Amino acid sequence: MDNFDDKKQTAHYLNKLNYEIDSWDLKAALDQRENIVVIDVRAATRYCAGHIPRAINIPHRAMTTDSTRSFDRSVTYVVYCDGIGCNASTKGALNLSKLGFKTKELIGGLDWWKRDGYLVVTVI
Repeated sequence: MDNFDDKKQTAHYLNKLNYEIDSWDLKAALDQRENIVVIDVRAATRYCAGHIPRAINIPHRAMTTDSTRSFDRSVTYVVYCDGIGCNASTKGALNLSKLGFKTKELIGGLDWWKRDGYLVVTVI
């Protein structure tokens, strides 16, 4: 590492944490009633089959100025999809960012949420 720059490296990791969250931190934030809203960006059928408690469902393709008109701009929106093999959460985070909302992406999505042993809610 000839060009090692600790300040750039630190800035990189701080920047990364501004836009990503893991399931442990999300669970803690939910438990502490932090100012966040969790959005499942998958299709409604996938949401009904299992989602993070208190998550709302807005498929990433449906995120528009109209569909987000009532969103509170003072909160952080955490988006997720199935997991590592799915990029719907990235698309949802991009859409919300373009619309001017503070957004974080859940690392590992619903898959890692479940692997960490957290509750999943189903809709019958």
